[in-house]
Amino acid sequence: MLSPDRPLPSLLHKIESLGRITTQWVDSLGFGTSLLYQSVFWICLGGRRKQQVSLRAIISQMMEIGILALPIISLVSITIGLMLAIQGIDALKDFGAEHQVTIGVALSVVREFAPLITGILIAGRSGSALAARLSTMIINNEVDALRVMGINPVRFLVVPSLVAMVIMVPSLTLWADIVALLGAGLYITTDLGISMNTYIGQTITFLGTEDVLHGLGKSLVFGVLITVVSVVNGSSVTGGAEGVGHVTTRAVVHSILAIILADLLIVFLLTR
Repeated sequence: MLSPDRPLPSLLHKIESLGRITTQWVDSLGFGTSLLYQSVFWICLGGRRKQQVSLRAIISQMMEIGILALPIISLVSITIGLMLAIQGIDALKDFGAEHQVTIGVALSVVREFAPLITGILIAGRSGSALAARLSTMIINNEVDALRVMGINPVRFLVVPSLVAMVIMVPSLTLWADIVALLGAGLYITTDLGISMNTYIGQTITFLGTEDVLHGLGKSLVFGVLITVVSVVNGSSVTGGAEGVGHVTTRAVVHSILAIILADLLIVFLLTR
């Protein structure tokens, strides 16, 4: 029999660590679900309680998340479009089917690359900022001060960001669709010697409304995930400046992981 002062065997240590990590994940999942429920509650019923969500705060967040992100989204999107066009033509040349590259590029951009890249960029740019701002407020006791003043922190801090994300991430995805397809078109028309009007006509013919909605639906889910994951991580801050840096980094990593897993699950369910 083990004496009380003897260390536990390695296997028991691993089981204990696994149990602790599992408990933390379940706790974070429950907290995130509660945040989402409270956010929907304040969006729908805040007016009846005379505690409406600030429109000015939503617009401010929309500017920060969406408008200010246009340059980086545009740069990355046009690069992705060019890359897909170059790789697609090179791969199809072996089969003499390089003129069919348009359909592959169009579907890849609209259904997969535009929403995924947009979600990852917003997670790194705006999700990290949200986690850092919230964790800093918690360390400075500003969130407790809001409660003392009778202001619900979820309504004041989380809901504007969530609404802005739900609006701007799909909007940025649609913009990324256009820019990426334009970038691909510039290379395809030059390399294959076809006109831009022909390329645009082929793209419109190959793409359906359901393809565009597929990507926009994914981006909406990504926006919700980025907000919830960032807030959950920001709320778990401990310590000082080092803790803020830690939760900010963790928020980005967890957001990207959530985006990729959600993307996989949506694709699996919609293609069955």
